[in-house]
Amino acid sequence: MSLDVITIAGARPNFMKIAPLSWAFGRRPSVRHRIVHTGQHYDANMSGRFFEDLRIPEPWRNLNVGSAPHGRQTAEIMSRFEPLLEEDRPDVVVVVGDVNSTIACALVASKMGIPVAHVEAGLRSFDRSMPEEINRLLTDAIADVLYVTEPSAVRNLAHEGCDPKRVVMTGNVMIDTLLEFRERATHSDITERLGVPRKSCVTMTLHRPSNVDDRVKVRALVDMMTEVASLAPVVFPIHPRTRTRIKEAGVDLASIPGLVTCDPLGYVDFLALMDRSRLLMTDSGGVQEEACLLQVPCLTLRDNTERPVTVDVGVNRLVGSNPAEALRVAKLILRDGAGKMGIPEMWDGHAAERIVTDLVARFSGPGSPA
Repeated sequence: MSLDVITIAGARPNFMKIAPLSWAFGRRPSVRHRIVHTGQHYDANMSGRFFEDLRIPEPWRNLNVGSAPHGRQTAEIMSRFEPLLEEDRPDVVVVVGDVNSTIACALVASKMGIPVAHVEAGLRSFDRSMPEEINRLLTDAIADVLYVTEPSAVRNLAHEGCDPKRVVMTGNVMIDTLLEFRERATHSDITERLGVPRKSCVTMTLHRPSNVDDRVKVRALVDMMTEVASLAPVVFPIHPRTRTRIKEAGVDLASIPGLVTCDPLGYVDFLALMDRSRLLMTDSGGVQEEACLLQVPCLTLRDNTERPVTVDVGVNRLVGSNPAEALRVAKLILRDGAGKMGIPEMWDGHAAERIVTDLVARFSGPGSPA
């Protein structure tokens, strides 16, 4: 066996990132590739169906960690992952993104002397109140190789004193997945099922604690959503945690004209919904990226973004945590359009192949084929 790799997945955003890596590893007969699912997202709509939708092989192991506060969840992942590495030690552990599973498994592997590769490294919001920012900083500090999606990530890592030999610009694996499934998404009937005409709706997602954990903020966001829904249908697939917070805030979404709510969608249906939208409103990093390839204008309901290239190319606009500003910009785009939009360099569908080629070259045994 020339290369033995374990890849970690834990939460919904991870699945779209590991899918093209899995396909690329599968094209290498000399590579043994196994997936460990930590179970950080355990709801079938948030996890299980994604493996089937994205043609990802069944995990080698599922840690079944489930939901818990950050410290407890991270510790539980570490305690369950360590015995797996002791049982069957790989040549390299690949972690993706910035969730608790990312840092937990990177820490375990690093302390056991197993090389760690971080996919989507170097992204920074410069906001340490975000748990994801802490996970990014720590994972990048201990990883042996850092695969980056955009120029800002290279600059961030250089500023932090990272050895340039550890950094590889590869493009964006999320875009690999999008391009693979875009044609299939054209056959989805999601807009018909939701009862919204194509290219007419606004799609909104909310899940970050900074937006949904404050009842006053939740009510203000719903008021903004109500105003937007008076201009165009708003489709709101609701994250389970967000649904709970909205209910606790005493908000009745069913009473809002023009607002269509649904449970979280599978990848292909959600891709189809985004592609048929006039506008995206989100606090998700992944939606910002996908909007670039779909060329659908995006408003990010945060004060910062770790993906500044999406703003640089004219697709994404930061409207901050002020719902009034979000409403103002949404009205402008719905009336006048978004203007010129571009696509970041190397977001071309080949990021995973670049990563796998580099991993094989770095970590394969002597004399094995590259």
